[in-house]
Amino acid sequence: MSPHEHGGSEHLRKQAEKEARAAADEVYRGILARAPEHEIDPSFDRTLAVMELLGDPQKAYRVVHVTGTNGKTSTSRMVERLVREHGLRTGRFTSPHLSRVNERIVIDGEPISDERFVEVWQDVAPYIHLVDQRSAQEGKPQLSFFEVFTVMAFAAFADAPVDVAVVEVGMGGLWDSTNVADGEVAIITPISMDHERYLGDTLLDIASVKAGIVKDGATLVLAAQQEDVEGVVLAAAAEKGARVVREGVDIEVGERQVAVGGQLITLQTLGGTYTEIFLPLHGEFQAHNALLALTATEALLTGGRALDPGVVEVAFADVDSPGRLEVVRSSPTIIVDGAHNPAGVEALVAAVEEAFEFHRLVGIVGVMADKDPEGMLSLLEPMLAEVVITRASNTRALEVEDLAEVAIDIFGEDRVHVAERLNDALDLAVARAESEVERGSGVLVTGSILLVAEARRLLGRP
Repeated sequence: MSPHEHGGSEHLRKQAEKEARAAADEVYRGILARAPEHEIDPSFDRTLAVMELLGDPQKAYRVVHVTGTNGKTSTSRMVERLVREHGLRTGRFTSPHLSRVNERIVIDGEPISDERFVEVWQDVAPYIHLVDQRSAQEGKPQLSFFEVFTVMAFAAFADAPVDVAVVEVGMGGLWDSTNVADGEVAIITPISMDHERYLGDTLLDIASVKAGIVKDGATLVLAAQQEDVEGVVLAAAAEKGARVVREGVDIEVGERQVAVGGQLITLQTLGGTYTEIFLPLHGEFQAHNALLALTATEALLTGGRALDPGVVEVAFADVDSPGRLEVVRSSPTIIVDGAHNPAGVEALVAAVEEAFEFHRLVGIVGVMADKDPEGMLSLLEPMLAEVVITRASNTRALEVEDLAEVAIDIFGEDRVHVAERLNDALDLAVARAESEVERGSGVLVTGSILLVAEARRLLGRP
């Protein structure tokens, strides 16, 4: 091919990519016009109706279903990577996305392309519209943003086709749209307070909703929980005749050592002991996520017997979890973490103090209006020299003035700065971090996954 011909084909390829992206963006805007994922109508009836019209694609493959309060996405990513390393074709459905919506629907480790995104929408749209019409006639809402994505994910996985789908709930479990699938293996990560408006005002209420993903005869892999929470989940599992594997009883994290770029961990599962596995993620909580993921993969692939240690090592070494204790820039070090509730922040603080040696760390914090800013900021205060209060460009974000008021109560006026725009907040935080030390300064962006997503884009992360 001549240079001229090569240049022409390259131009055509780029033009095709541009057109595909524009078409995908148009579809996404249409879906965005529906009820957002944080406004819940607690029922999966509409999703189930569309699934039935499509021929129940969610039954075409084996499913690992993941719920809990924190750690769902990281755990889902680990399960998917472990299963894929065993030569099986995988689907992964997680939320929210960080840069492009395609990230939510992943096949064999790759987000679906813009072209495929549009094709999947065109395949399912007639059935979604039919159910929307039926629902409207009954005086009920149309499918929400998240319900549409659930339908698209299950359809895309069946069409691929995948062998195993790893599916993260959107919220809760019992009535979440993903619960139209029957998880052969269910994982429940640690349960704490979050989304009280929909899930209930007590941990026991929340646990009861999350336990709703456990299906008849399934295997439940259960993270360590408060005793009364565990009781609620175990009772629900017993009703379903589920086999339960409990952290702290049947499985545990053994030795753990901080390493360059992550940690070396030993995991004790039903299958055996896996020693000195390198996990390229920071924080003790990620070791516990890895334990759940490995146990679930054992249950799925061998019924609980040991996996090939070499395969496990390769899979874990390749795991990533964008937006979770992720270093996005050096000099000074900038870390982003999507912790958005007190339990998440507590784990974040422990991980930062273990894995990094900051002499001066400045925080950038923005939270959603339905969260617990006082609880989160109180946990961050001992670790941060100063804090810059900002907000994500989202209608759900807590106003900067309101969050700053809470921050001043906790940090004192001299340690609190305000920047309406995130790019200004980053500039200010970097300047404040470097203002009093020559080395060992850092910036931490946290409080909301939406804020983290914007920070990653501003800092040029893919």
